[in-house]
Amino acid sequence: MARKLTNLGSIATVDLSELGAGKEGWLDNPNILCALDTNSLAIASRYFLLVLDWPHASAPASFRVKIRPNLSPIEAECISALEWLVFDEIRVIAIGTSCGYLLIYSLGGDLIHRQLVYPGRILRLRVRGTKREITEDTSSSEEVCVVIPDIIARFDGSDIQRVLRRWYQETQNRFWNQSSTDRGSEESESSFALIPYQLWNVSKYGSCVDAAVTGVMPPPLLELQVAAFIVEQSNDQYYCAVTIGVDAAISAFRLYEDRSRSFVGAILSKVVPATFSTIASFSKLVWRSQQPTKKPNQSLNHLLEVKFILKLHNALPLTCLKDYPRKGEKLTLSPSGTLAAITNSLGRIMLLDTRALVVVRLWKGYQDASCLFVERLVNKDSQEHVKNDYCLCLAIHAPRKGIVEIWQMRTGPRILTIPCPKGSKILQPTYRFGSTFSASSSTCYEPLQVFFLNGDSGQLSRLK
Repeated sequence: MARKLTNLGSIATVDLSELGAGKEGWLDNPNILCALDTNSLAIASRYFLLVLDWPHASAPASFRVKIRPNLSPIEAECISALEWLVFDEIRVIAIGTSCGYLLIYSLGGDLIHRQLVYPGRILRLRVRGTKREITEDTSSSEEVCVVIPDIIARFDGSDIQRVLRRWYQETQNRFWNQSSTDRGSEESESSFALIPYQLWNVSKYGSCVDAAVTGVMPPPLLELQVAAFIVEQSNDQYYCAVTIGVDAAISAFRLYEDRSRSFVGAILSKVVPATFSTIASFSKLVWRSQQPTKKPNQSLNHLLEVKFILKLHNALPLTCLKDYPRKGEKLTLSPSGTLAAITNSLGRIMLLDTRALVVVRLWKGYQDASCLFVERLVNKDSQEHVKNDYCLCLAIHAPRKGIVEIWQMRTGPRILTIPCPKGSKILQPTYRFGSTFSASSSTCYEPLQVFFLNGDSGQLSRLK
């Protein structure tokens, strides 16, 4: 095992007794959440989180900051999701709460943003991006997906980055302007500008326990053929979402970026106003009557309620796999979003092609397993490796077997098996926004890697 793992540091030097450290298997507590970034680790309990840093490889971890969000004691609000957001030189921590709030904190512990996504427990914050070639003209798709039972929300990465850069600029200006008023570390929710996002209802086949927006998909065939006769071409996109849950092991949906741009919406947006205008003009001509005056102003609460209702759209169901008592548990996406590894309650792992929506591979006998997509080096001749020198693999952590297996995708063999001590958790650094690559570039390519955090020994290692 020593030949396969590289030690990066240890968290044993930091007092983590508040998180339950010191007890055997404390990382297996479902209330303990971990998120890894380069030389940094965030560990959260129900009501606070700690950020640890490594100055360099094989160095002990040092305490950086402790963040205790302002949670509602009346609703028993707690931290339910955790993830890093990395934009070039900007690194922040995103927190999802059990009441549906998205909180973004700086590494100094300052609250940057607070926003209600949807009333409900946030199950997962998923950061994903499709890396693009440097020579391509099309922009990459980068997003933050918020998973709530029955609901999927999607934030565009550029919108979040814009808010973060504005906050850092304002913070720097306040630092140099000593006469400016101190707003404090905890600001009221009304002082934050809302980040635009899209919201879809995916409860057609029951509540979900995990979900992901896998990428852009083509519109329905009918819309492709008829849209040109109804409305002019638009840049609106359609997304594919995969959900797993108790009622349905796998479900897939088509998500409309703007429902008003769909075929039905186009008819309603073009035909109905024209018809109404014609009828109104005819009634004026015949009856010489004026239209009734509108009410002066509606209440603010009513306007907010209407705006909130219009923001939630129904997703179009595509397919569903129901196989009681099989229940979906965890979902992992490949970097391109074309493959998804899904674990279920029967100890099986399904490899789903998210474009064809077909299960292409199945593993059995992996109870309580966790999966991560990694890249393994296959061409060892060159000194500076590019993307083509690596192959996509799936790392399966089987805690009951005490091993981690590496399988080559899609139908390749098992290429590696290493022992994994009890109480370990496999982690992977979050996606870095704005990154690009070139398969033919001479620059060294950074592949996806797997990290191991052993809660009993406190050791953090990386698979070679």
